[in-house]
Amino acid sequence: MPRRIAIIDIVGLSPALIGPHTPTIASFARERGGVRTMRPTLPAVTTSVQASMLTGVGPDEHGIVGNGWMDPGSREVALWKQSDGLVEAERLWDTARRRDDSVTCANICWWYAMHTSCDVVVTPRPIYKADGRKLPDCLTQPADLRDRLTRALGPFPLFRFWGPAADITSTRWIADAAIKVERETSPTITLVYLPHLDYGLQKLGPDHPDIPHQLREVDHEVSRLLEHFLGRGVEPILVSEYGIVPVTDAVAPNRVLRELDLLYWREEQGREMVDPGTCGAFAVADHQVAHVRLGREGLARRDEIVARFAETPGIAEVLHGDAR
Repeated sequence: MPRRIAIIDIVGLSPALIGPHTPTIASFARERGGVRTMRPTLPAVTTSVQASMLTGVGPDEHGIVGNGWMDPGSREVALWKQSDGLVEAERLWDTARRRDDSVTCANICWWYAMHTSCDVVVTPRPIYKADGRKLPDCLTQPADLRDRLTRALGPFPLFRFWGPAADITSTRWIADAAIKVERETSPTITLVYLPHLDYGLQKLGPDHPDIPHQLREVDHEVSRLLEHFLGRGVEPILVSEYGIVPVTDAVAPNRVLRELDLLYWREEQGREMVDPGTCGAFAVADHQVAHVRLGREGLARRDEIVARFAETPGIAEVLHGDAR
């Protein structure tokens, strides 16, 4: 019988944050031989890192080069797409099943969870109404799991998961859902995503006086999960995708492209709206990396664009062609 594990992703947690405000996590680390660090993928963003963790290969092989990119067919920027079909490498649970077909997997809010070969799935998925409203909800596999979770825990707190109102509410809901799913289905592999620190650290910065409180909040949820999994004979593994550090400046690549008269925009109700697909060049900027798509004019001026980016303060490296 395969060993049962639970991979708990405490996104945003770094070694510097493990200490007096995270007594459960710190104690778990001591008992398991300390904290080990991994060299993150580039870019170190949610979808790229999660795909790398679950496939064992980098973005150059699994294809998830960021949280979004420009679709070459529609020429639209596609951000936070959810289909597992976008990942072009074998996933952990599929590898395990080739060795033992009894292996099952429950994915509780890790990314690329739609259309997946996981046995159980819970993933954020709003209801989009015809009048433009977006209502909080989640998508599950099997479908009736969503109704059972909603009855037990309330609707998935989407607006406490993303955006300015994000707080511990969504992390607590996910932890409760993970416990309920594991108790009902006993999967071999359970994936649990805890988002709380990510938004706090991004909104406030890692040195903000409220961060110790947020660390204690997430530590409490981790404590509940560890108690549950250990009591059920499941081996927990605590991971994080990346750490967040203070910054002093930012780079705006599309402003550079506008200065080169390569950005196409029009005015709508007094505001400038960029049409990425019509631009001579457009940058999809995502934390550490910007992917620049060149239109016909941009291709003709590629060397000029590369030179301008290379001399822009804050840009570490410009890769094009085979160098990518």
